[in-house]
Amino acid sequence: MASKGANNPAAKGKKKKEVKKETGLGLSYKKDENFGEWYSEVVVNGEMIEYYDISGCYILRPWAMSIWEVMQTFFDAEIKKMKIKNCYFPLFVSSSVLQKEKDHIEGFAPEVAWVTKSGDSELEMPIAIRPTSETVMYPYFSKWIRGHRDLPLRLNQWCNVVRWEFSNPTPFIRSREFLWQEGHTAFATKEEADTEVLDVLELYRRIYEEFLAVPVIKGKKSEHEKFAGGLYTTTVEAFVPNTGRGVQGATSHCLGQNFAKMFEINFENEKGEKSMVWQNSWAYTTRTIGVMIMVHGDDKGLVLPPKVASLQVVVIPVPYKDANTQGIFDACADVIKSLEEAGIRAEADYRDNYSPGWKYSHWEMKGVPLRIEIGPKDLANNQVRVVRRDNSAKSDIPMADLVKGVTDMLDSIQKSLFDAATQKRDACIHTVHTWEEFAEALGQKKMILAPWCDEEEVEKDVKTRTKGEMGAAKSLCTPFDQPALPEGTLCFASGKPAKKWTYWGRSY
Repeated sequence: MASKGANNPAAKGKKKKEVKKETGLGLSYKKDENFGEWYSEVVVNGEMIEYYDISGCYILRPWAMSIWEVMQTFFDAEIKKMKIKNCYFPLFVSSSVLQKEKDHIEGFAPEVAWVTKSGDSELEMPIAIRPTSETVMYPYFSKWIRGHRDLPLRLNQWCNVVRWEFSNPTPFIRSREFLWQEGHTAFATKEEADTEVLDVLELYRRIYEEFLAVPVIKGKKSEHEKFAGGLYTTTVEAFVPNTGRGVQGATSHCLGQNFAKMFEINFENEKGEKSMVWQNSWAYTTRTIGVMIMVHGDDKGLVLPPKVASLQVVVIPVPYKDANTQGIFDACADVIKSLEEAGIRAEADYRDNYSPGWKYSHWEMKGVPLRIEIGPKDLANNQVRVVRRDNSAKSDIPMADLVKGVTDMLDSIQKSLFDAATQKRDACIHTVHTWEEFAEALGQKKMILAPWCDEEEVEKDVKTRTKGEMGAAKSLCTPFDQPALPEGTLCFASGKPAKKWTYWGRSY
């Protein structure tokens, strides 16, 4: 957001303030040279987060929360169209309930945070802080579902979860506490559950591609990588070309009847027979914001897609010496009014203790998609100068065409960001057939498409054989859009007959 005082035109006649001309806003690290340090710097300097005194926890500042709110508004409206209702369950879960589903808790055990004391007193039984809410919610599903008329039960909650990660905490990408939505649903039939899994996955694709301008691949996780205790997991996988790492963007799981069995979620069907429900769970998190920053950010700072930017247009007055300062301020105010009336999120930066050049750098660092400059020449010609954040292109728009010109440019920026990100991602995808080709592509930080025999032991072996400083490779997903697999194609890792094409690589 604009800093305090940014929206108040300077009062005339006051003693002239010292104007800060030095920018002092540049990043110390370049994205292509030291990505990790660049990312750590850009999330702070771009006012997305502030570091907290507990490792792995971060303060989400308004600039980041506003992006989360845009996605939340979209997703919440879409799931309500699907007759999914919001609820809220407690943060705490008893150890006996958490440990009811063995495979599930084994998958989360290292990450669970426990409350063991109240004041100076030890608790009789330690209480877990939810790492996810299957075991929190499902005892009550079994209470609420009795007959087929109670189905489907479709709930969602917007909340925080805690996973006490110990390796490489990274703002947005890997943190000990994060925000998410988690959907939990129960159906009478597997067909209904299967349909919902893909309907929700499509909403996740839309969040990434339509809002964040990040290309993703829809696919299925391997048995080894699927959600612990689930039947199968679908995913939207993103890729960060600078680090050569995949990112699990969001997941939609079919849980099958495993949890229904453990928590006795049964119903009487129309024939009067007792049946178990089919269940799903699905979630996306504030990780989405980190992926967007990694994909679009540059050496000047954040680059925000217009659809999610808290501020889409910043208007900066450029009054030269002896210029009609008040006339320029009035023109800025008129521009803001016109843009806001058209539904465009716009603000003017009237601060008189900073030079226009300093302001340019400040708003570039924060990633505002479009900058409008108004100086004496623009005032005389009844126009505005516009500068795009994504490619620094400058052009002039007549005042009469302001709203249409700005709207078209914001649409163009949104499309350009997605197209550029897709081009970079696609240039990193490498198809291989042999282990030698795989190892070479991995060393080049590629996202690798390879024929696979679909055996878990082979996947584990790939992890073992690729362990190193950069981390082991693993399967990212088997894409729904499968290329042709000619008869006789062999698995790249085992030499056995291949059953499918699967993406592999290192990941966050």
